[in-house]
Amino acid sequence: MSKISLEDIKAARQCLKGVIHRTDLVPNTTLSEISGSDVYLKLENLQKTGSFKIRGAFNKMCHLSETEKRAGVIASSAGNHAQGVALAASTYGIKSTIVMPTSAPLAKITATRNYGAEVVLHGNVYDDAYAKAMEIQRETGATFVHPFNDPYVIAGQGAIGLEILDDLPDADAIIVPIGGGGIIAGIALAAKAVNPSIKVIGVEPCNAASMRESIKSRQVVTLANAATIADGIAVKTPGQLTYDIVKEFVDDFVVVDEGEIANAILVLLERCKLIAEGAGATPVAALLNGKVNLPGQKVVAVISGGNIDVNMLSRIVDKGLAKAGRKTELTTIIPDKPGQLQRLLKTVSDLSANVVEVHHNRIRSEVELGQARVDLVLETQDMDHLHNIISELVRKGYRISRS
Repeated sequence: MSKISLEDIKAARQCLKGVIHRTDLVPNTTLSEISGSDVYLKLENLQKTGSFKIRGAFNKMCHLSETEKRAGVIASSAGNHAQGVALAASTYGIKSTIVMPTSAPLAKITATRNYGAEVVLHGNVYDDAYAKAMEIQRETGATFVHPFNDPYVIAGQGAIGLEILDDLPDADAIIVPIGGGGIIAGIALAAKAVNPSIKVIGVEPCNAASMRESIKSRQVVTLANAATIADGIAVKTPGQLTYDIVKEFVDDFVVVDEGEIANAILVLLERCKLIAEGAGATPVAALLNGKVNLPGQKVVAVISGGNIDVNMLSRIVDKGLAKAGRKTELTTIIPDKPGQLQRLLKTVSDLSANVVEVHHNRIRSEVELGQARVDLVLETQDMDHLHNIISELVRKGYRISRS
């Protein structure tokens, strides 16, 4: 299959029946109020293996010949495609080898092994793992299952677009994460075939906007690096096939920064009761920060995955709290005399801040004799509350710096 049609996507949907979850499309009042759009969430984070990637992987397996199945499959992935390929291969009794970057979350590495794959760790980002996988493929003759630049994979992901328009035929726009471009290519093909007037908007991290840069350059380009907490879309080079589709069918591209992604994860967790990984949270980050501004229109945000390492989640929540002004570190210098630390803490307490940590240090090189440095980690209500606390401390004579 060299080109992908609506019929190919419909065939993929048939292939996936009984295999995947038909994930819910749910309205979300919180995000609607914040963004001004009528927001719906497509919950692929609740998909089998925790991500949309299983769709494309299974559709690819459906189309392997018996000879290809006997030779086994190999794939490269930061984690979600790995799990999809591993589960699909195990279901068909096919040997699978997955090359993952060393930066992949431990939870994804463990899950991939548990689904029956042999895992090889190589390189820092997806592109490094891809190069190693191609080397192994040449040595073994296994079929390479590309995570995005494959027509069967794209068609499998395109079933998401059909499901969205089945459930919400009058949707005005769909916001989709972009890494290599597989999910947005499939959704755009399906959605535009059913409703040519619908808008498809792609979201990338500022630190890994390889598709946007490729569109601007009018050819596929490779970024120097792609370091982002949205590890599922940390791709330095998009696919040529996906680039061609995205160039034709995607209406707009926006980027979000690391703090915005972290805050979106926090909002989804706290306000929407949903766990999303960095990549899955990018459409919500775009809505929360006005990167997509469609007031009154019906907008679907695709939450593409929920596979996030618990330790990483803790760090991301801290970043999100910091960005929202709800957790911060303040530093000041006080006289090294009895009662001065108590006075500082009472002032903070009277301002309704919760002190999480206190570090009192009189021996640092920048601290003069007779003084002490105090580092406070505070929980606050919001950015306004934090600013009020700082203003009051300054009014009382404290010199405050914020980390």
